[in-house]
Amino acid sequence: MSTHYDTIREILSKQFGDSILAWEFPYGMLSFTIQPEFNLKALTLLYDDPDLGFQFLTDITGVHYPEREGQELAVVYHLHNLVTNVRIRMKIYVPVTKPDVYTATGLFSGANWMERETYDFFGINFIGHPDLRRVLNVDEMDYFPLRKEFPLEDQTRIDKDDEMFGR
Repeated sequence: MSTHYDTIREILSKQFGDSILAWEFPYGMLSFTIQPEFNLKALTLLYDDPDLGFQFLTDITGVHYPEREGQELAVVYHLHNLVTNVRIRMKIYVPVTKPDVYTATGLFSGANWMERETYDFFGINFIGHPDLRRVLNVDEMDYFPLRKEFPLEDQTRIDKDDEMFGR
């Protein structure tokens, strides 16, 4: 299996060089972080290259890292090569002030709803998406509920005594 991961790293490194910001291997899955402007080119290479063959998009999601200034929002792609049964993860980071990412709907039809959901909950704008609008939340929402911009508890509540909770 590691031979296949070495081939993946070699092909991606040759094509993108310094645009790949990090390599990781958490929990036995090869993961890499690439500059956001190369997300669609990397996905296309992973899809088209016969030595790679990642033609199944398992998941797209977002993550909010408020402490990472200028890279607050992450978009995480999970891809699967069904022939060799190999999975990889690709991550990109964008600023919360300009959360623009190229859409993957041209490669993967299933990306349509995944990108809509990621937009709906994190506010990531997928450039070129055919119908980027809220899919689960109401259209009138003016915030993105999975961003960590609000405290977990309502600080104005007076009906509970914090001493009861050891605070």
